[in-house]
Amino acid sequence: MSVYQAAKFIVEPLVKLVYRPRVEGLENIPATGGAILAANHLSFSDSFFIPVVVPRHVTFIAKAEYFNTTGLKGMWNKYFYARFAGAVPVDRSGTRNATQAALEGAVAVVEAGGLFGIYPEGTRSPDGRLYRGRTGIAEIALRSGAPIIPIGIIGTDRVQPPGKKLPRLSRVTLRIGAPLDLAEAKALGKPALVRRAITDEVIEEIQKLSGQEYRHVYASDVKEGKAAA
Repeated sequence: MSVYQAAKFIVEPLVKLVYRPRVEGLENIPATGGAILAANHLSFSDSFFIPVVVPRHVTFIAKAEYFNTTGLKGMWNKYFYARFAGAVPVDRSGTRNATQAALEGAVAVVEAGGLFGIYPEGTRSPDGRLYRGRTGIAEIALRSGAPIIPIGIIGTDRVQPPGKKLPRLSRVTLRIGAPLDLAEAKALGKPALVRRAITDEVIEEIQKLSGQEYRHVYASDVKEGKAAA
């Protein structure tokens, strides 16, 4: 039994007992084969609830700082992301080599028949609204040919609001949509247009599932603006 399977065996029934997460559309997760799970990102706890409700192993992207932090927190981060989640580290400073390495890691996961979880917004929502998607998800789909399955998460911002370390008791709902038909977006021809059209379609489907208000700006830009204010 892997570390992931052992942790899931222990954590899953506990989380289901305490939080009783509602799940809709679980039949849209394929029993085998590679796929990309694209979800909105309200809370750190999103990366707990998705693996709890999805029966298969889900691998995520995680910021590189989680792998480099020292001390007890660093040890926990390395264990959770590297051993338990099998996460692909990404350097969010924007260097091309780091970004390409993260994309290649994601493609390798789905090409090997795994499920890859990603938050197209690139970071957690600062205010509960849904933000413009980053086109990396489209790049992974185009390179691998894997289907994109949208997921709308509701309520995790109440379980663990941004900046709060201790979780609270609140119901969580995960709505899993059908795999997206990207034929129309792919027909646009120009790579940049195709990537943007696919990404916008993913965000649109997530919004339908989550019911969030949408803002046509990047969440990271909003965060930087707040930090500078």
